Amino acid sequence: MKYSTKNTDKELVAGCRKGHRLAQKVLYERYFGKMLGIAMRYTKQQEEAIEILNAAFLKVFTALDKYQDNNNLAGWIAKIVFNCSIDHVRRHTKYRKVMNFEIERDAPVLNESINNLHAEDLFKLIQKLPTASRTVFCMYVIDGYKHKEVAEMLNITVGTSKWHLANARKELQRLIRQQDQEELLVRGY
Repeated sequence: MKYSTKNTDKELVAGCRKGHRLAQKVLYERYFGKMLGIAMRYTKQQEEAIEILNAAFLKVFTALDKYQDNNNLAGWIAKIVFNCSIDHVRRHTKYRKVMNFEIERDAPVLNESINNLHAEDLFKLIQKLPTASRTVFCMYVIDGYKHKEVAEMLNITVGTSKWHLANARKELQRLIRQQDQEELLVRGY
């Protein structure tokens, strides 16, 4: 069978299970962009995210026999990419063990200019956060995990998770203010 972008996910999965390289290539290319976005949330550089993505797709291709055809393929792949991203962060990030910091209780990022930020601009600011804080922020705010779940996945305490979230929010506020000041200078105000 020839594989192309016209094939359904089910046909591609069947081809991948048989070890057809072209089916793997088409499936990889179909989900590359969407899955890269997941990996990018947990890295600072695209090359690092692609490395995670390649490792994740290797797991996808070797675990396709466990995938149930009636499930959402994109969601199944996304979960693998997410887990590979978290594994990567765990291996490459040193978390400070925090016993008890003065934690700002889930304080929202308050700044009038956040409403003017486009999603892409906000994503770029999130990429500038320190790795540990960015990871906790993405898991809690974007992926919707609770502090207890974040702590378990990253092998840290709940207090450390809360500290990193507060730190990320504080740093985002600083980055947004800095961006506002730079824009005012450019405009000549």
